[in-house]
Amino acid sequence: MPMDPPPDLATLSLADIAKLAAERKLPPVEQWNPTHCGHSGMRIARDGTWFHEGSPIGRKEMVRLFSTVLRREPDGSHVLVTPVEKLDIDVEDAPFIAIAMQTSGEGQAREIAFSLNTGDLVLLDGDHALSVRHDENGPRPYVAVRGGLEARIGRNVYYELAAIAIEEGAGAEGANGEVGVWSHGRFFPLGGAEDGTGDGAA
Repeated sequence: MPMDPPPDLATLSLADIAKLAAERKLPPVEQWNPTHCGHSGMRIARDGTWFHEGSPIGRKEMVRLFSTVLRREPDGSHVLVTPVEKLDIDVEDAPFIAIAMQTSGEGQAREIAFSLNTGDLVLLDGDHALSVRHDENGPRPYVAVRGGLEARIGRNVYYELAAIAIEEGAGAEGANGEVGVWSHGRFFPLGGAEDGTGDGAA
């Protein structure tokens, strides 16, 4: 069954994005409990590329379709699940990448949304929070997508967030003086953006 092409984030208002995100019908993978059938032979690389038996999956429509039946298990592993089978899939980092951003408003009235490499649209809000983890390369930012699945925020998008935080200065500081951004009434610290250590982002 063909899937509609992903929307162009640049042409949408935040209200449009919120409506599309709310309307998107995804399979109820959290309700399916089939027998585990082994490994799918698939892998999602750190850069978001999907592979099958070592070869990249070139058809974006197939990647989008597989992404709708992706589920994260309680132990942190990832599976592809249908009503009749469950197959392991290797995920090197996060299964999604935030590749573009749309924003409106300023300061505490700002609203931010992300477009993912699979065509998903995600609002940055209380249900889809931004988190930053650190390693030897600096901060690594992620946004919650659904059911424990995350998207790593791409480097260019992270720099856009950092530029907003720096431009708004004291208006983009949390209760503890952390630098970050506001979106949908919530403050999200960026962890390292203020000192230029954002190279850990993809």
